[in-house]
Amino acid sequence: MSECGKCMLTLAIVFFLAAHAKEDDGKLAVTYDSRSLIINGRREFLYSGSVHYPRLPVEMWEDILDKCKEGGLNVIQTYVFWGLHEPVKGQYNFTGKYDVVKFFKMIAERGMWATMRVGPFVQAEWNNGGYPFWLRKEPNITYRTDNPTFKENTERWVTKVVSLMKKHKLFASQGGPIILSQIENEYDHVRGAFRQGAAERYIKWAADMAVAQETGVPWIMCKQKDAPDTVINACNGRHCGETFEGPNAPNKPYLWTENWTTQFKSFGEIASQRSAEDTAFGVARWFSKNGSHTNYYMYYGGTNFARTASDFATTGYYDEAPIDHFGLLREPKYGHLKDLHHALTLSKKAILAGTYKIEVFGPESEVRYYEKGNLCAAFIWNNNTHVSLKAKFKGKEHTVPPKSISILPDCKTVVYNTDHILAQHNAREFVRSEKANKGLKWEKTTESLPTKGNVYSKSPLEQFAITEDTTDYLWYRTSIDLDNVDLPFKKSTRPALQLRCLGDALLAFVNGEFIGTGHGYHRQSEFPFQAPVKLKEGVNDITILTTTVGMPDSGSYMERRVLGLRFLEIQGLGTGDLDLSYNGWHHTIGLKGEKLKYFTKEGAKKAEWTEAKGLGEPLTWYKAYFDAPEGHDPVAIRVVNMTKGMIWVNGESIGRYWSSFLTLRQTPAQSEYHIPRSYLKHKDNFLVIFDEAGGNIDTVQIETVNRNTICSNVYEDMTASVYTWTRDDSDALSLVDDAQPKASLKCPKDMVISHVDFASFGNPYGVCGYFLLGNCTSPNSQKIVEERCLGKDSCQIPVNRDLFDKDQKLCPDVAYKNLAVQAKCSRKD
Repeated sequence: MSECGKCMLTLAIVFFLAAHAKEDDGKLAVTYDSRSLIINGRREFLYSGSVHYPRLPVEMWEDILDKCKEGGLNVIQTYVFWGLHEPVKGQYNFTGKYDVVKFFKMIAERGMWATMRVGPFVQAEWNNGGYPFWLRKEPNITYRTDNPTFKENTERWVTKVVSLMKKHKLFASQGGPIILSQIENEYDHVRGAFRQGAAERYIKWAADMAVAQETGVPWIMCKQKDAPDTVINACNGRHCGETFEGPNAPNKPYLWTENWTTQFKSFGEIASQRSAEDTAFGVARWFSKNGSHTNYYMYYGGTNFARTASDFATTGYYDEAPIDHFGLLREPKYGHLKDLHHALTLSKKAILAGTYKIEVFGPESEVRYYEKGNLCAAFIWNNNTHVSLKAKFKGKEHTVPPKSISILPDCKTVVYNTDHILAQHNAREFVRSEKANKGLKWEKTTESLPTKGNVYSKSPLEQFAITEDTTDYLWYRTSIDLDNVDLPFKKSTRPALQLRCLGDALLAFVNGEFIGTGHGYHRQSEFPFQAPVKLKEGVNDITILTTTVGMPDSGSYMERRVLGLRFLEIQGLGTGDLDLSYNGWHHTIGLKGEKLKYFTKEGAKKAEWTEAKGLGEPLTWYKAYFDAPEGHDPVAIRVVNMTKGMIWVNGESIGRYWSSFLTLRQTPAQSEYHIPRSYLKHKDNFLVIFDEAGGNIDTVQIETVNRNTICSNVYEDMTASVYTWTRDDSDALSLVDDAQPKASLKCPKDMVISHVDFASFGNPYGVCGYFLLGNCTSPNSQKIVEERCLGKDSCQIPVNRDLFDKDQKLCPDVAYKNLAVQAKCSRKD
């Protein structure tokens, strides 16, 4: 049989199986072909979002999942983190905050599906890429290649997770929510490091091993161009509609496993952002080109609690996602994507059943459409960044703004444009809590430099090998005996200490005196350090405290990564430079306060505390008590004038902070850190901060976080809300409301619009929180908006000249006017 004949036979078999897949006591048959996944015989559009269960407390799971569903998602994607669940080989923990079974069941309870990414490598800006530390100590191991030790441990882990899911009937084939599983992760990034076919053998083995688990649902690999025939290759990136080369077999659908809603932040770096418009543009382009599944990575990022973040990753994760890391809706991204999902769903039947066609208008413009009988859906694409497109399609002319896509579910009516945001906007506000900060009294105790070591060696040892990732901290200590000949002849001349460190940061002390700090960067963790030192005749002690900010999470040969002090010398001595790299070194693991658990009430009793005010000394522990803030808004702690360290509340670590590492904008990458409400009691919450280099404790404050400032900015020439249209029984598109654009406002739950801060119909400009009047405004704008909105939890104002300008005399030179509104929401009386 020819290759073409084999492909046709394969497709015929897939279609037969899909057509005959039926429910059996709630069980779902999940198959696929080149067009889409097929669930119980029905083709589906899958709008998925990544939510990682360990990045939010169990008490927040329900709220975040509810918000995901309300945003139009029907799938939740998560990794299962190996190092989290098996921190010690053979000892598993799937309980409490690690109860991934409970998480999947909550997804199912909301009528949603799930994608399980089992690893074993996850990256995800998670410490050690998700691997348990003990794995690197396995004999003769090399990660992610045709290595027997690695494969044996990998199969054991995957089998453990799959067996757990089967036990609780969580695969769709058993009636559960999991419709897809992923093995490996972005392997194309490292495959070039493994030669002589080792990479190819490993990938085939991984696919065969996964499929042999017999889950009854498809397996996928992302960023894996040559994925074996038994698994689906998928795309990761911002614009997979342009960058993805397509499935590597004719029977596989187009799946987008990571649609990056922003970029994760690193300490010291300015965050890369992504607009709601660009995100929507990417998704619309994908679905116009045979896509049927997209996953927003992340939809909710959450928090890297304790020491779970990878090297240099901030504690707040994907704060610019549709739901920010405090759990609040980030508008307009959340609402604009929700509207997009509705527009795609209106088009779904035509897209999935129709014949795919293209009409090209120019090098940067075209229409892609799907047509069958009376069904038709189209995407008009304008890729020009400066010029609007006027396109005639099926006898009707359409204007498409620059760099945007218009969606026409009936090939005639534009119901959505990626550049036209009708969803409301909001602004985030941090409010100092009077209740929590009242009587906030700080006490301190200082970490002492060690005098004894756990390990001695001739030269400085590698940090991971000694600490085994049980702490961020390792002390290196050596001594040198100097006489007056060694010291500089001129008393005004000071020798210099110079060293080189393999990430991430360090503090240096000479004879107990703090002489400075140094650090690397996310993309260059190795760094030099140099500082003048005061030496004396006799024995001089040199102490270096090296610190990690998480283990690396990506790249080849992760098991060989090293960290710590590499070289140290004293320059400018009377007898020349003195290399101390082989002087004999004592190593002490961790901090005294860690070992004695100063961050707990019982542990704190083991230290002597004194009153703390203002600037502190290096290596200082602070403690205080505070009452839970007023209201129900999320809680944050602001530590912008501290240096670097960690924060605990009632014994729970809310993660690392690093305020002294400034970006090019001279601000910290993160200033406020989330304290989950579930961590708090009504009164006397125990707060502990460890600060490395001497911060100002007086400036620390507890805050509440809200997005109670809501806004809208809608133009006359925009289309009406996508919810204006619906599909009737004959599949025709019909109106359910008047087809005119409206400014829509909606307060958070249990709140009403209490004040209209700004309202202008004309040519106002600005952004939510900073609107300004233009040179044209209707004088009755404020009155009209207040009449329609004050005291209500939501309102709509038509963007209509007849309402704001009955005489049609307002600024005739302004072709298309806009209505900008900013309002404040407050709790109901």
